[in-house]
Amino acid sequence: MAAQDFNFLLATDSYKITHYKQYPPNVSKIYSYFECRRKKGSQFSECVFFGLQYLLKKYLLGQVITEEKIQEAKLFYQMHFKQSVFDEESWRKVLEKHNGRLPIRIKAVPEGRIVPRGNVLFTVENTDPDFYWLTNYIETMLVQMWYPITVATISREFKKILAKHLKATSGSLEGLDLKLHDFGYRGVSSQESAALGGAAHLVNFCSTDTVAGLLMAQRYYSCPMAGFSIPAAEHSTIISWGRSREKEAFERVLDQFSSGPVSVVSDSYDIFHACKHIWGDELKERVMERSQDSCLVIRPDSGDPAETLIEVIKILEERFGCSLNSVGFKVLPSYLRIIQGDGIDLISVEEILTKLSDEGWSAENVFFGCGSSLLQKLNRDTLSCAFKCSYVETDGKGMDVYKQPVTDPSKGSKRGRLLLRRNSDGLLETIERGAGKPEEDLLVTVYENGSLVQDYTLEEIRKNARLRDEDVNPTLHNQDQELLRNHILNGVH
Repeated sequence: MAAQDFNFLLATDSYKITHYKQYPPNVSKIYSYFECRRKKGSQFSECVFFGLQYLLKKYLLGQVITEEKIQEAKLFYQMHFKQSVFDEESWRKVLEKHNGRLPIRIKAVPEGRIVPRGNVLFTVENTDPDFYWLTNYIETMLVQMWYPITVATISREFKKILAKHLKATSGSLEGLDLKLHDFGYRGVSSQESAALGGAAHLVNFCSTDTVAGLLMAQRYYSCPMAGFSIPAAEHSTIISWGRSREKEAFERVLDQFSSGPVSVVSDSYDIFHACKHIWGDELKERVMERSQDSCLVIRPDSGDPAETLIEVIKILEERFGCSLNSVGFKVLPSYLRIIQGDGIDLISVEEILTKLSDEGWSAENVFFGCGSSLLQKLNRDTLSCAFKCSYVETDGKGMDVYKQPVTDPSKGSKRGRLLLRRNSDGLLETIERGAGKPEEDLLVTVYENGSLVQDYTLEEIRKNARLRDEDVNPTLHNQDQELLRNHILNGVH
C-alpha cells in the first residue's frame, strides 16, 4: 500500500491541475510514454532501466484518493491559484467509482534491462474513459525515474571500464562486484535520493556505504542484504591522536580489527611518508602478519588521483615487494591493497587504470570509491529523459499524435501506440503507430488499476543487467551479434 500520509493529488506540477479543462471535448483516452532520447555525441548510448517498482509501491498502490485528501487539495489549490480550478468532482468520482484506486495501466521494460537510447521504456494510459486526464497528471512523479535510471547507467559504465582492465591485467573478473564502492550518501540532496541512487548502484555492484540504498533494496526489491562494507578509518579517528601519534592511530585500527579487511585513510599529513615510514617500516611486521582475508586497504584521499596512486603503489612495492600474476602483471602481497576514493569519475578511473597497466600493475591492486560523480553530478538531461503523449481517442476514434519542433528536431516525439521488440538482427527497436505483433512486445504490464502486477527481485534485476562479452571486450562488438547477445558472463553477481 502507498504511504497513508502521502497526498497523491499534491504530487504534480501546478499547471497540471488545469489541464482537464484544456483537452478536446469527448476525449476518452490519453496514452503517453517515457524514453531516454537518443542524442548525437552523447557519452552514453544505452541505459539501465531501474526504479519504477519503488515509485509504484511507495506512492501508487491501493487506495490513494480519500475524501480528506480531496479536501486538503481543494483548499491548497484555491490558495495557490487564487481561483477555483481544482476538479473536485472528478477526483470524487475516482473515489466513488474505483474506491480511490487509480484507473491507470503502466507497461514497462523489465527492470535491469539494458536498452539503447531512443527506445520506449514504459507507457501509461487510462483504463476508464472518464479519467483520461490522469495519464499525464502522474507524469511529474514518473519522470523522476530519470534519477535511478541515470545512476544505474553510470554505475554500469564504471563496471565496463573496471571489467575491461581487470580482465586484461589479471585474466579474470574475480572480485569485480566489489571494485566500486558507493561513497555518495553524504553528497546527495536527500534521504530518498540516497535510497534511490544507492539501490541503483547495487544493480551492478555489491559494495557500498550508503545504508539507505540497502534498506530500499531490502524493502522494495526483496533482497535481505544487497551490499557489503568493511571497518574503515576517517580523518577524525586519525587526527584526534595528534600529528606526532599517527603511527599509534594506525596501530589502534589494526588492533581493533585484526580478523577482517580494514581500510585506513593515510593522507592526513603526508601520504608518502605514511606509506614509506609508518606502514612500510614501523608497522611493517604488523601489516605482513595479516592475510588476504584480513588485508590492509590503504586510502589516499588528496592530490592528483593517478599520480598519487602510482607513487603510493611504487612505495608499497619497494617496502613489501610484489609478484607477477598469470598474465604477467605485478600484484602487491595479498595482505595489502589500495582504495582511491577522491576525484573518481568515469574519466579518471580509466586514466588511473591505464597508467597502472602501463606501469605493469594489475587492476587487482586497487579498489575505487565514488560519491558525487556516481549519485549527484547528473540531471535529467544526462540521458535526455522525456515523457510525451503519442496517442489519443476522441469520439471513439484513435489518433496518433506527436510534437516536432522546428527549432529542435531532437525533441521530436514518437507517434501512436508503441511496442518494444527485438528485430531480425537481435537489436531492440521501438515500433510506432500501433504496428507490430503483441506477442513480440517486451513491455510488461507492471501496474493496473491500483495493483502491482509484476514484482521484481533485485536478483532478477541484477541478472538482466549483467555485462555482456562485448562490454568487456570492445573489439568483439562487430562480430557475431547473435552470439554476443546470448553469451552472458557468469559469476559476476
